[in-house]
Amino acid sequence: MLSKVLSSATYGIEAYLVEVETHVEKQVPGFIIVGLPDNAVKESRERVIAAIKNSGIQFPVKKITINLAPADIKKEGSAFDLPIAVGILSALELIPLDSLADTIFLGELSLDGSLRHIKGALPIAVEAKSKSIRRIILPNDSAQEAAIVDGVDVYGFDNLSEVIAFLNGDLEKEVTITDKQNLFSSINQYHLDFADVKGQENVKRALEVAAAGAHNILMIGPPGSGKTMLAKRLPTILPPMTFDEALETTKIHSIAGILPKEKAIITERPFRSPHHTVSDAALVGGGSFPKPGEVSFAHHGVLFLDELPEFKKNVLEVLRQPLEDAKVTVSRSKLSLDFPANFMLAAAMNPCPCGFYTDPNKECTCSPPQIQKYMAKISGPLLDRIDIHIEVPAVKYKELSSKSSGEKSEVIRERVLRAREIQLRRFKDYKHIYSNGDMGSKEIRQFCKLDEAGEELLKMAMTKLGLSARAYDRILKVSRTIADLENSENILPQHISEAIQYRSLDRELWKH
Repeated sequence: MLSKVLSSATYGIEAYLVEVETHVEKQVPGFIIVGLPDNAVKESRERVIAAIKNSGIQFPVKKITINLAPADIKKEGSAFDLPIAVGILSALELIPLDSLADTIFLGELSLDGSLRHIKGALPIAVEAKSKSIRRIILPNDSAQEAAIVDGVDVYGFDNLSEVIAFLNGDLEKEVTITDKQNLFSSINQYHLDFADVKGQENVKRALEVAAAGAHNILMIGPPGSGKTMLAKRLPTILPPMTFDEALETTKIHSIAGILPKEKAIITERPFRSPHHTVSDAALVGGGSFPKPGEVSFAHHGVLFLDELPEFKKNVLEVLRQPLEDAKVTVSRSKLSLDFPANFMLAAAMNPCPCGFYTDPNKECTCSPPQIQKYMAKISGPLLDRIDIHIEVPAVKYKELSSKSSGEKSEVIRERVLRAREIQLRRFKDYKHIYSNGDMGSKEIRQFCKLDEAGEELLKMAMTKLGLSARAYDRILKVSRTIADLENSENILPQHISEAIQYRSLDRELWKH
C-alpha cells in the first residue's frame, strides 16, 4: 500500500514542500528512510515506532520504505516524525487517504506519542499560503507562530492519538487564531529606559542622532563609564517595527530555534551582543548546512560589539559585507544562501589597553606604541562604515548622586520618528534607501549641499583638526540627520559643528 503526505522543511530562511511517500509491503520486516535524510531524520524511525505503539496501535511486521521528495535536497531536523507516522498509518488504512489532502504535517514525536515544538513554523506557513495549501497540522506549542499567517487553517495538537482521531473524524478541533492586533498593541514595552542613565547627555544626543539617521556608532571611553548601559537602551528609541519587519525577523529566529515558545512574533527590535570570542561563522552565519549568525538575529535591530578591539581581526573583517549590503551571502559547493542582515551597529571600546588614556582622573600606563597597536586592530574599511565616534567620559559623582531623572526614551523616540518620516519622504523615489545612513556618494552630493559658511567651517575642521578624508562624507551624512531632527531644510553651520564632534577617531589625538 502506498500513501503520500505533505510536509515542509526550511532552506536558508525560506521553506519548501517535502512529499513523504510511504510504501508498506509483506516482505522481510524493515524500516528504511531515503531521500537524503540527516541523522535526526534517520533516528525518527525509533521515535515513530515507539510513538505509534504507545498510542495503542500495533506496529506492522512488514517492510516500510519512506521516501522524502525531492530526493536531491538534504533533509534535516525532527519535524518529519509526524508526517512519517501519519504516512505509515494511512498506508495501513488506519487513516483515510482523503483526509490528508491539501494538508502539511509537521512535528517531532516523543516516545509516548506527544508532540514537541518545531523550528521554522512561520516560514513554512508563509510557503503554505504561497502554494495555496489549505491547512497545517503541527504541535500546539508551534501553532500560535504559524497562525500569524492569514489564509491557512492551523491546527495544533498535543499528541499523535489526537491527530489520528481528528483525521478519522472522531475529534473536533478549532482553528488556532493569533490576535495580531493584540500582539502589536504591546509594542515598545521595553523594560529599559534612557531616563535610568545619569549624566552622559552628549552621548545620549549622539545615540539619538544615530537612531534618527540609522547611523552606525562607536563609543570610546574608560571602563565603567556606561557604554554598555547606553547601548542596551538604543532599541528603545528606534521606530516601532512594522508588521513586515516583525515577520521577517521572526522567520530568522524561528528557523534558528531561538524564538521563545510563548512568543508568536517578535514585536520589539532585537538587541544582540555576542562575546568577543565569537567565531566568524557564529557572527555572520555558516556551517556545513548554513545557518544564520548574530548579524541576522539582529536584523531590523541593534548588533552591539563590546570591547571592539578584542574581537579577532578576521571576525571584524567579515562584518564589512553585511554592513555594506544588509545581507550575508553564504556560498557552498552545492548551494548559495542569502540571510538578511539589516542592522544598526553599535560598538564600544576603551581608548587604550588599560582604558584610561582620555580619563582626566586616572593616569594611563600605556606607551604610545601600545595605544597605536591597540587602535590598529580596527581596520580603516570597518571604520569607514561607522558614521559616529563619540567619547564617553567617566560619570562625575555629582551626576551620579542627582535625584533628577533624564529624558524618557518615549520622548526621544518621538523626535527620531519625525526625522525618519522626513527621510522617507526624501528617498521615496530611491530603491533600497530609507534613511540618511543608507546614502551613497551620489545622494550625499544631492541632499547634503552646504552654504558658504558651512563649507568654510568644514574646510577649517579638515585642516586644523587633522580629520581624515573618510570623515568628509560621514560628517555630511550626520549633518543632514541633525538638520532633520531640527526640521531644517538646509544644513546650517551649527549642524556641521555638531557632526564634527562625532569623529573622535579621525583626530590627530588618536594618531600619535
